[in-house]
Amino acid sequence: MRRRLTYVLPILVVLYLLTGVSQVEPDERAVVRRFGRVIERPGPGLRVGLPWGIDRVDKFKVRTVQLTVGYNPDEVADSPGIPAGQLVTGDQNLVNLRLVVAYAIDTRDGELDNYAAHRDRVDAVLTREAEAVASEWAAARTVDEVLSGRAAIAQQVSDRLPTRIAPHRLGVVVQRVSVEHLAAPDEVKDSFDAVNQAQTGIRTRVNQAEQDAQRRTSEANSLSQRLLSEAKAYATERETLAKADADAFTKRLTSYQKLRQSNPDILAAIWREEVGKILAGVKEKGRIEVLDDVLGPNGLELNQFIPTRR
Repeated sequence: MRRRLTYVLPILVVLYLLTGVSQVEPDERAVVRRFGRVIERPGPGLRVGLPWGIDRVDKFKVRTVQLTVGYNPDEVADSPGIPAGQLVTGDQNLVNLRLVVAYAIDTRDGELDNYAAHRDRVDAVLTREAEAVASEWAAARTVDEVLSGRAAIAQQVSDRLPTRIAPHRLGVVVQRVSVEHLAAPDEVKDSFDAVNQAQTGIRTRVNQAEQDAQRRTSEANSLSQRLLSEAKAYATERETLAKADADAFTKRLTSYQKLRQSNPDILAAIWREEVGKILAGVKEKGRIEVLDDVLGPNGLELNQFIPTRR
């Protein structure tokens, strides 16, 4: 018996001392406490310390944790009162909300110590505070605003949750918050869906009307630009023709003033020439053939009304 103890006792001592050897994996962080006081925070690798009962090594996976907060339809039947995640809106309606809070361990030394001390409370505190922030947000809004505010409520919880959990010293960092489920209770869901469909139809019609108005406005602007361009082109053309006529008249007037000195009957000659052009055009179109038969065989002779200067 003594011989057995001689062999067994050293083995037990060695095994006890080996409890002071621990391996921290690459994705882990550790906190070492000696008689309850934190003495070390080793990184990945092999650590040799004092055996169990003297040193306590707490190892944590450095990863993102997905925490579901709020409404769970499987728990509704077991809840005698208002189930978790069922919020009261500002107009006294109910909505069911389920959030997903993603958090990770804060690897800074002091925060890592906090996580080691309070890790059993982390999920409960995060759940309670996230529901409190969501309830405050919903209580200040109508049911329509809440049901259409998925992004807003996620942003509100994400912004305020770190401040709410700070006094608890949990040693975690809130990374993001998303809305997994947001709807009216099942008892009135059909009515809310009908209202939402009607509102969607209204928005669709409004959007179509706005698009049609924009299209018509664009077409009207295009037509206006085209007419304006054509008017400018027509004005330019008429102005050019008017200038050409004015230049021709000015040249003819100058010529007339020079010729009048040597030929006193030049005005009558010009008159006959112009009237002849007019009558030729009128006859060509058949507009005075009826008068020709009445006034005489030689047709209408307007030159007789201009006396020849003597």
